[in-house]
Amino acid sequence: MTLPAEFHEIAKRVNNWGRWGADDERGTLNLITDEVVREAAASVRTGRRVPLALPLRQDGVQTGMIPGRVDPLHAMVQVNQELFGPGTVACSDDVVTMGLQAGTHWDALTHVSHSGRLYNGRPADTVTAHAGAAFAGIDKALHIVSRGVLLDVARARGVERLDGGHPVTPEDLEAAEEFAGTRVRAGDVVLVRTGQMRLLLAGDRHAYAYPSPGLSVRTPEWFHARDVAAVADDTLTFEVFPPEIEDLWLPVHALHLVEMGMLQGQNWNLEKLSTACGEEGRYSFLLSAMPEPFVGATGTPVAPVAVL
Repeated sequence: MTLPAEFHEIAKRVNNWGRWGADDERGTLNLITDEVVREAAASVRTGRRVPLALPLRQDGVQTGMIPGRVDPLHAMVQVNQELFGPGTVACSDDVVTMGLQAGTHWDALTHVSHSGRLYNGRPADTVTAHAGAAFAGIDKALHIVSRGVLLDVARARGVERLDGGHPVTPEDLEAAEEFAGTRVRAGDVVLVRTGQMRLLLAGDRHAYAYPSPGLSVRTPEWFHARDVAAVADDTLTFEVFPPEIEDLWLPVHALHLVEMGMLQGQNWNLEKLSTACGEEGRYSFLLSAMPEPFVGATGTPVAPVAVL
């Protein structure tokens, strides 16, 4: 099934191919300039730190809905082993097998393709089973430290959690902006709270996964107009699920990652941040969300921290 004309029309309007050169592999992260980082660092007032990652555990977010995306399988390979002989210092080591997108994570620009293409027009077949992503793997993201802005859509609408299947629209984002008393600007990393994470924290992984609120296919143009550097939210699928346009699966993924070259994050726990921002009376902060530099990977676990 081919992608509809409506999708291709939006794609043309948000396309960033060539904007930072034909060889660019970082996309909208180029918008995080030294000046943006200096201003973000200067916004810290209290030093209050809020972690945004879920624990990495075997009974994590994944339910088997996405083939191969396994929760962390943790095993000990040494337990108090005296490597250099009896009476010497003893060591304990462990190993983990997991899907890189299993928990709180960033999607790399190569996580999805459409029409045989990746970001900047590169062929989709540059992602291979042997080497992973030869172009624009998550290791090319290098560093993500910028001003973060929480758009608390749920609170702005007067609810703790949006209904499953609710598409977050540009109007929702602007209402959350007004609620926050701030304006999203170039180089910002935007965190969109739907409240869906409350279901997971209450122990219902299946209800968390489906049906889910999430970003509408109308929102990429809003992020493009504001020159946002990256977007993350508190859901499994990132975009509204099931899709708002019948049989058009993951269009926001394709528009963000392929057309715009903009990283997106899923499974971010924004509940404590929502409380902290409400208590502090401000919704912008210094955000550190460094990707683990897995060479050739199409995603990575991340342990973001907001500093107010």
